[in-house]
Amino acid sequence: MRQSRADGFLEFASARSAHLFRSACLLTSGDTHLAEDLVQDTLGRMYTHWGRMHRVENPAGYAQTVLVRSFLSHQRRRSATERPLGELPDHIADGGQDPALRIALLDALAGLAPKDRAVVVLRYWEDRSVEETADALHVSSAAVRTRCSRALATLRRRLGGSISEFAAH
Repeated sequence: MRQSRADGFLEFASARSAHLFRSACLLTSGDTHLAEDLVQDTLGRMYTHWGRMHRVENPAGYAQTVLVRSFLSHQRRRSATERPLGELPDHIADGGQDPALRIALLDALAGLAPKDRAVVVLRYWEDRSVEETADALHVSSAAVRTRCSRALATLRRRLGGSISEFAAH
């Protein structure tokens, strides 16, 4: 019984870890080390509750929710404001896209408040509904819509016309 539980979790973790990492990179604005830590924390939390996962309708969605909550918990800690100096790595999630566009988007995401960033990632990267996002963040649907509107306006302001330059490539 214990071995089948472990095998089931390993299969799940292998299938979902890359997707979790990409989401974590977006949440952390490209900090791959923190993204790895968040994914590890998420998978650790998932493993401790894996025996009860049969009650969860969508384990992948649950894992994303755990990831976002881990990110928000990390942001509340005082040490979360410390950032290493240096440049972003040449690869973030996949190397096939334009690096200048990726860096511009990650910089713009970094300028958002953590909860606003979480809303943008859940709504537009994870393609969740307003209600699913509200449930994941323990806020009302109205709060999600407000944060979404404010975050998108901030992103538009920060990116200005530069996003159309990147899209033209």
